[in-house]
Amino acid sequence: MNSTIYKKKGPLVFFLIPALLFMAVFLFYPFIMNIANSFQRITQLGSSAQGMNDPWYANYQKLFNDPIMGTALKNTMLLMLATIVFEVGFALILGLLVDNIKVGTQFFRTVYFFPIVISATALGLLFNLIFLYNGGMLNQMLVKFLGLSDYIDWKDSNHFLFTMLAPIMWQYVGFYFVIIVTGLNNISGEIYEAAAIDGAQGLKRTRYITLPLLRNVLSTCLILAITGALKVFDLPWIMFSTGIPLDESWLTGTYMYAQAFVFKDVDYSSTIAVVIVVLGVVISQIANRVFKEVDY
Repeated sequence: MNSTIYKKKGPLVFFLIPALLFMAVFLFYPFIMNIANSFQRITQLGSSAQGMNDPWYANYQKLFNDPIMGTALKNTMLLMLATIVFEVGFALILGLLVDNIKVGTQFFRTVYFFPIVISATALGLLFNLIFLYNGGMLNQMLVKFLGLSDYIDWKDSNHFLFTMLAPIMWQYVGFYFVIIVTGLNNISGEIYEAAAIDGAQGLKRTRYITLPLLRNVLSTCLILAITGALKVFDLPWIMFSTGIPLDESWLTGTYMYAQAFVFKDVDYSSTIAVVIVVLGVVISQIANRVFKEVDY
């Protein structure tokens, strides 16, 4: 039975306009203003612009000559790669394992999803206690069980990347896990029954049935991983906001925040924000074309 709401377009527009207005005020307008701010001189957060830069593209010229921005981009690309390989990869493995058990499924779903509901501030402080103190849990375990003669400085140039990436990976695996498990639940059991009759079991069933049918779900996870890596800010900032090798550990998100709230270079911060958005759109479009969704 057809509903009259689809025959009369007026009610549809009525419900769409509030959402459109909300996006216009809180998304489109700030983004347009951010682009405009990147071409102006703004020396204090909340203050008016002092005119256009001379030349007007000065911030973008500065950005291409900024070695710290280059380091931030490199670290963010490494984070993006680690997110795709480890977060989505581990989430896929966990999803496949949980999908194949009969008892305790809900327990494992809750346990793996739990880290995502904990605030980033709490997680940052937690991993500080694990990594960033001489008497921290990890250093104590290494000294006691592996016999190391001295504690490891997890903030130094040889270890900071692992220290920064580990909590981010741990927190968001559960997010992709839930998405993948939902996709697995949408695969009809009749397909697996037919495959079993044809002799497809174990890894063959995963390779030839589950993974192809999960293609669209994995594509979605990939796009979310790419855009999420570009915006990472909270955990690294909590863990590395003091006493860090600044020239080595910046991410695009933390560098943008520092420019606005620490160095008070608001217009340059706006420039970095524009670059983050452009990178997210471009890389997401490339990933969409490479891992294009298919209809089944």
